[in-house]
Amino acid sequence: MREIVFDTETTGLDPVQGHRLVEIGCVELLNRFPTGRTFHKYVNPQRDMPIEAFNVHGLSIEFLRQHGLFHEIAEEFLDFVADAPLVAHNGYFDLAFVNSELDLSKRPVFARDRIIDTLMLARRKHPGVSNKLDDLCARYKIDNSKRTKHGALLDAELLAEVYIELTDARQTTLGLVASGSRTVFVGGHAAASRVRPAPLMPRVTADEQIAHAAFIATLGDSAVWKSYGKSIGQ
Repeated sequence: MREIVFDTETTGLDPVQGHRLVEIGCVELLNRFPTGRTFHKYVNPQRDMPIEAFNVHGLSIEFLRQHGLFHEIAEEFLDFVADAPLVAHNGYFDLAFVNSELDLSKRPVFARDRIIDTLMLARRKHPGVSNKLDDLCARYKIDNSKRTKHGALLDAELLAEVYIELTDARQTTLGLVASGSRTVFVGGHAAASRVRPAPLMPRVTADEQIAHAAFIATLGDSAVWKSYGKSIGQ
């Protein structure tokens, strides 16, 4: 199953109040395994940057003015996402901003039921404790040392690792290996391959082994066969 883990950075807390999206980062998962494909864009919000938002992500309006408007990257974004479920932390916040930008760009918005909210998953799995992204990274021993400020792509990459842990996908993969399977890579993606529990019996008869040994003996001590250890039947 294909899923898109994503995160956004914005100028504020509510698009209804005129706040805009300024960064979006997406990570592709296939069967809960990162494929290496990502989508990342900065967006010119065409408005000022409140100091409170700047302190969160460090994106100045001077920097963002060098980048395109959302409607200019909308098609590329929609092509990347396609029809995959959308995974986000406190996902309805991010969805509100993405849908606001899509609506301003005269494009169809995403349905709410496409969202898989990892904050809700975490609260069910770890009730009564903080389930912020940094706390989940610490809980699952995920290195977030590069996260000095919020960043959409970095946060999406960290969240992908957290999501794998929250859904026990890593343990499922390990279970396949432990139960007689191994992981192989097909087209860059992980897949389970069954391992034969016992090797097949030799198909060479006793008479064929004797004949082979007699033939090898006629080749002398310098024969290349000798370098491969004992020959069949010896």
